[in-house]
Amino acid sequence: MRKNEMNVRKEHEAVRNSVGFYDFTHQLLEVSGVDAQSFLDKMFVASIGKAKVGDAKYSTMLNEDGIIIDDVIVFRVDEDVFWISTLYITELIAWFDKNKGNSNVEYKDITYKTTMYAVQGPNSRTVLNDFLKDNIDHMKYFTIEDNIIDNVPVKIARSGYTGELGFEIYCDPKNKDFIESKLMESGKQFNILNITTDVIVTSLPREKGYTLMSDLAGTNPLEVDFGWTVDWNKDFIGKAALEKVKAEGAKRRLIGFTVDDDAAEVEVGSTVEVNGKDVGKVTMFTYGYTVEKNIGFALVDVDKANIGDLATIKSGGKEMAATLTEKVFYDPENSKIRA
Repeated sequence: MRKNEMNVRKEHEAVRNSVGFYDFTHQLLEVSGVDAQSFLDKMFVASIGKAKVGDAKYSTMLNEDGIIIDDVIVFRVDEDVFWISTLYITELIAWFDKNKGNSNVEYKDITYKTTMYAVQGPNSRTVLNDFLKDNIDHMKYFTIEDNIIDNVPVKIARSGYTGELGFEIYCDPKNKDFIESKLMESGKQFNILNITTDVIVTSLPREKGYTLMSDLAGTNPLEVDFGWTVDWNKDFIGKAALEKVKAEGAKRRLIGFTVDDDAAEVEVGSTVEVNGKDVGKVTMFTYGYTVEKNIGFALVDVDKANIGDLATIKSGGKEMAATLTEKVFYDPENSKIRA
């Protein structure tokens, strides 16, 4: 049973209770030019233009039908220079090319010269302050700034994908061994772990309700509770279609569910039934080591399923009892990430 995989549990609990780090390098696109701000405002639903230098924005990118085709973090690293962190850079560039028009904007893949270490957990700030030149106590959530480690230039972002206080170190790949040695040395007092299991994309983020594109495929932002990211006061690709959804109300919603059977195994795509009727499909299933339950996400029809409903999930020829819940299982108040 996933519940009893002690090496996985150990790494999960290190991040929840102390500190862990791992190479979490995403693909990175640098966008620059006098029209960079206006171009990105057209490409993404969030208000990129309202970001100050040093700010980060989470956003989705839509097609003309209002369907999510990527979700990214956009860092404004200079007045007319932005970094876009994505897992689908080829598709991102192709979409930019298709919609660039006459915009005075350039973009280039800088993934090859950037490594990102995620340093996550309640003690992450203390560990980093031990070797960074400039103290980071002042850094607010979703910001990025320059710093130095023994004359090695880095960028530090206060961000993460675990649901804990956390930071990211952006550095030159040639300095990977140096950065790791600093983390191990300064984190020794907190029993820091170099995280090597899949908890970085399963139990840690999923307990917090964080999604992947596998959850978002074929949906619009209003179906997955991303309405808060949308700036309705500007134009963006897909706005007309999304306004129609807003006016009529989303017909589906991405929600959570729990399964009490510790031995349960649920496949992505499994059918979810309520009162004998098909109400949706499973998009994710894993074990949450902090909430001590099997948890998952499901995309359901809002007129057929409600939070609190008892459901049946059909998977692999078996039926499992589940309870439909909100999809944030851990720290819904966000007290941890804003500590």
